[in-house]
Amino acid sequence: MNFNGERLKEARIYRGMTITQLSEKLNLTKQMISKYENGLANPNFETVAKLMMILNFPKQFFYEQDLVQLKVGNTFFRSLLSISKREQERQQYPLKIVSIMRTLLDEYVEFPDINLPFSEIESEGFHSPEQAATYLREYWEMGENPIPNMVELLESKGFIINAFSFKNTGIDAFGRKQTTLIRKKQFDSYVISLSDDSRVSVRRRFNAAHELAHFLLHDLIIDSDELTKEQYKKMEVEAHEFAGAFLLPAQAFVDDILAHPTDLNNYIHLKRKWKVSISAMTMRAYKLGVITLPQYQQLQRKISFNNWRKTEPLDDKLPVEEPSALKQAIQLLIEHNVLSGAQISSSLSKDYHLSMEASELEHVIGLDPGTLKPVKEGSLVALDLKLKNAGL
Repeated sequence: MNFNGERLKEARIYRGMTITQLSEKLNLTKQMISKYENGLANPNFETVAKLMMILNFPKQFFYEQDLVQLKVGNTFFRSLLSISKREQERQQYPLKIVSIMRTLLDEYVEFPDINLPFSEIESEGFHSPEQAATYLREYWEMGENPIPNMVELLESKGFIINAFSFKNTGIDAFGRKQTTLIRKKQFDSYVISLSDDSRVSVRRRFNAAHELAHFLLHDLIIDSDELTKEQYKKMEVEAHEFAGAFLLPAQAFVDDILAHPTDLNNYIHLKRKWKVSISAMTMRAYKLGVITLPQYQQLQRKISFNNWRKTEPLDDKLPVEEPSALKQAIQLLIEHNVLSGAQISSSLSKDYHLSMEASELEHVIGLDPGTLKPVKEGSLVALDLKLKNAGL
């Protein structure tokens, strides 16, 4: 087997290490690390052993040739202007892991197909974020009711969702459309990765709706890599407006706030119903013309005075919505004795050329610790007890 330099690069970036940092840990030159990654030299046994320890990947990982190929389209990051290119690359690898796991599970479990109004998106598009939000609610037959679980809604519409720690990088979420190629089969998927660092329900819901906006408003008409700062800011404003309109449909929300539009206690009360932050609700009230600009500014000053910028009332009460589709699929396979957790992990390695520690897979996919590890056989003590009870 030949050493796969691209796998070394992926593992290094995934662990947040530069070539310089890795070379120092290995006591090798940067030039040699670069040769390994570009397939110009092969590390010896001792170096591979060190790589396994430093990067915490099994030996097989560095010798596998990728079987699953991902063709990635636009990637939409929240807070992109403050995120380095290296950090962007680092955070995208977990989505590759999730996508390969989803590909494996697709052989056994029927997931919902992606459900978006493609004909509308591909024809004239939407004239405004408000129109897009209204149209999508009608398309999904949601009416103007509050959304009980935003993450669950997206999974039910065919999106692949994961929640992963971005390690305080400032990333709230990102999403992308990608094409998966495996064994001459090709299929598209829409994936959204949500930050698991900030465990605040209203923030996660808004981030999910924000990423949904990009697929409707921007994916087919822009190249995210070529946007200027001004164009990017405009795109983010549009995604924010869509999220507000989608989570807080105009007429139903206006009916709720009309009696007390400048009373923060009313917004606290409505936060339980709509599961949207007080700050976002006041912005929505202003956008809908229910309150004036001076009234909105006064509410914002009160929010600052109450120290609600980072933590609002009810943030510790509303449960955080967790992605569940992949977890449920794996549990179904295990509970119905189709595949054990260890067999799922083994299949990723054997059939999809992705060898990773079970604990790492569990962390990325959001599984309970031990789900993918081999089940331990009974101990010798238990065996002796069985023999004794049998009269032997």
